[in-house]
Amino acid sequence: MSRIDDLIQELCPDGVETYSLGKIEDEKLIKLGRGEVISKTDLAYFPGNFPVYSSSASAQGEFGRYGKYMFDDERITWSIDGGGKFFYRPEHLYSVTNVSGWLKVLDSSRIMPKYLFYALISLWSTKTYNYTVKAHPSVIRNDYTLPLPPIEVQREIVSILDKFTELEAELEAELEAELEARKKQFTHYRDSYYAISTNVSKEPLELVALSEIGSLRRGRRFVKDDIRSSGVSCIHYGEIYTKYGTVAHESFSFLDEELASKLRRAKYGDVIIASAGETVEDIGKSVVWYGENDVVIHDACYVFTSDLDPKYCAYFFQSANFKNQIRKFIATSKVSAISLDNLGKVMVPVVPLADQIFISSTLNKLENLVLSAESGIPAEIAARRKQYEYYRDKLLTFKELKSA
Repeated sequence: MSRIDDLIQELCPDGVETYSLGKIEDEKLIKLGRGEVISKTDLAYFPGNFPVYSSSASAQGEFGRYGKYMFDDERITWSIDGGGKFFYRPEHLYSVTNVSGWLKVLDSSRIMPKYLFYALISLWSTKTYNYTVKAHPSVIRNDYTLPLPPIEVQREIVSILDKFTELEAELEAELEAELEARKKQFTHYRDSYYAISTNVSKEPLELVALSEIGSLRRGRRFVKDDIRSSGVSCIHYGEIYTKYGTVAHESFSFLDEELASKLRRAKYGDVIIASAGETVEDIGKSVVWYGENDVVIHDACYVFTSDLDPKYCAYFFQSANFKNQIRKFIATSKVSAISLDNLGKVMVPVVPLADQIFISSTLNKLENLVLSAESGIPAEIAARRKQYEYYRDKLLTFKELKSA
């Protein structure tokens, strides 16, 4: 029998009584409340480093930093306007806005704040709050009913779940570190291969303007409302840096035949380059088209056709060498963009075809390692979280004490 089973058998063998939050507050074991109005203007007027927690359910609910603070003790807060998610706040100096609630334990001999947090966040996953049904203190008083075992049992549960939480955080940190290491490795080799001082070939390195080694063509305009779920394959410029990798065999979007017939297309082996984006980093993001049929391209895209290895070119457009060259050509307003003429002035390091294929093949392997980590790590983290939630919910499930 485990330590917790021993405690339950000793202290509450007949079951555990459940209480609503309202009843617990009425018995003056806890106090529920709301934060105060704190605006962005307030944060600017009283700058400081004390965290302010608001309605967000992400990033631990932090809204900003402030020169004042409301609390310096241990509490539970929750996002009234953000779905009612609970957060545990250990002792520190902080504030809570009016779109968040707070809960303070008044009798720690009966209730551990951390136990109450674990119980509430477990139940929260079964609740639904939105902008119509909000998680006001007056609402959650009646919505949440939870078991209150003896304090010794609460303490043991908290100890177990704290260890689970620490292990989960360590695993996530290790997985994220692995992904970051793979990204750095890929970036290092990519930028090294295209640096002017580096040459994998024994032949002299040749720098040639993009316009001199191939043809550049601009797409023609269509809008997002033109996109269909089937028809002629098309690529919108925004999709290049949000949906595609270095190579594409199929498109995510389509146009009807009549409109597509009036537009320009990329052929098999062409490199499709994004010529505009929200940031400079978006410009030059590119995809090699290896689809069975030609693909229509947006007017914020350029098509590059040459005798070079297409993937060698696509990886070049991602490199530091390319990014450093285009900075002087970028026109910035609401979006960043580069003209066809200026793109054509970019100097490409040209090596023999065999070396181009070696470089693109090596980078493709490294990129696949990154992509496998990017897809596998979230799945691993999600599986671990489900496992944790299963054990947490099991620990917080007791035989209910029957009324005499």
